[in-house]
Amino acid sequence: FSLDEIAILVRATHQMRAFEDRFLTIGLPYRVVGGPRFYERMEIRDAMAYLRLAVSPSDDLAFERIVNTPRRGLGDKAQQRIREAARAEDVPQVVGAARLLEAGGLKGKGAGALRTLLSDIGRWHEAVRAGTPSHVELAEMILDESGYTAYWQNQKTPEAEGRLENLKELVKALEGFENLQGFLEHVSLVMDNDAELDEPKVSLMTLHAAKGLEFPAVFLPGWEEGLFPNQRSLDESGLKGLEEERRLAYVGITRAAELCTISFAANRLVHGQWQSQMPSRFIDELPEDHVEVLTPPGLYGGGYGAAGMRGGAASDLEARAARADAYNSPGWRRMQAAAANRSLRQPAEARGLVVDMGAAPAFGVGDRVFHQKFGYGTVTDVEGDKLDIDFDKAGAKKIVARFVVAAESATDVPF
Repeated sequence: FSLDEIAILVRATHQMRAFEDRFLTIGLPYRVVGGPRFYERMEIRDAMAYLRLAVSPSDDLAFERIVNTPRRGLGDKAQQRIREAARAEDVPQVVGAARLLEAGGLKGKGAGALRTLLSDIGRWHEAVRAGTPSHVELAEMILDESGYTAYWQNQKTPEAEGRLENLKELVKALEGFENLQGFLEHVSLVMDNDAELDEPKVSLMTLHAAKGLEFPAVFLPGWEEGLFPNQRSLDESGLKGLEEERRLAYVGITRAAELCTISFAANRLVHGQWQSQMPSRFIDELPEDHVEVLTPPGLYGGGYGAAGMRGGAASDLEARAARADAYNSPGWRRMQAAAANRSLRQPAEARGLVVDMGAAPAFGVGDRVFHQKFGYGTVTDVEGDKLDIDFDKAGAKKIVARFVVAAESATDVPF
């Protein structure tokens, strides 16, 4: 299949973030159908503005975006006064706003709310400099203390739930970075990589946006209880909600003209904690005669799940997937070759194991490495488990060694 013939359909918009980040890292062209990209969504831009102010209070564009978001009684006239005060003294708007308050240039509810906001920005900035709490906890604290999370919780609009899920996904994305600065640099790179080239692209969209469309190959990830069917839909609408979710499942499956691949995660990282997931009930409802099971080898080796244990002829789906361009990478071929040689037996218990407590560094100066967010780079210095790396596209950064792999191993991911 060419990239134009492949679509990934998700239940909720927040599921797109991981795909977008990964596609940009490996340079795979994609398009988001039916809405903006993850980092272009209104709530994500607002949240990012708060995070940028915590790192750099002199960021005037970020300040202008959130000074009255959520509403603080600071209308256009009040914001104009702040800009004029800052321009008159050639200082950032945060400083201009503080001096305007000192001079009594703003009164009433708006003045009190602005004073609180400026105090919060200063406190968040000190937390960034001190490194405590962690950048993930700080991001959650900023969204809560600013009133932005509560703003969407109090909204009764249909899209409010989705926006809250997107904010949770944004905080989750921070877990892959050492600090806020590194995350903001990554997002800047993502947003800069928006060239609309006339080339084949994978289509990424929600199940709702896919109605009426059709693709030769369709991937349906995240078929897990609570995610799909959506738990909130079940809680609020009961059986009616379940039937609507089942209709969405039907929509997703019937978008595929030739090949439909459904997947679910056995474990998912939620709020920093790994949680076991149950496969969606919709998977059990699929007719057996029309389903072939193709799962990666388990922890202790063996074949492809239930399909590998049946014996007999190999799965036609497996053969077709091996021939498909999307799965024809060296890593995928190595995984397939290794699967045939794996034993179904579990490994024997290791006895007499000696552990060297003084572990040697995994990488040395000059080694080529790969980072999931920043791509390829060269190690320039090693200090314990921290590496100074000069990335080809993202520049120089300090990275914990466990977050990178040797460059020659980067293709082991089956893309």
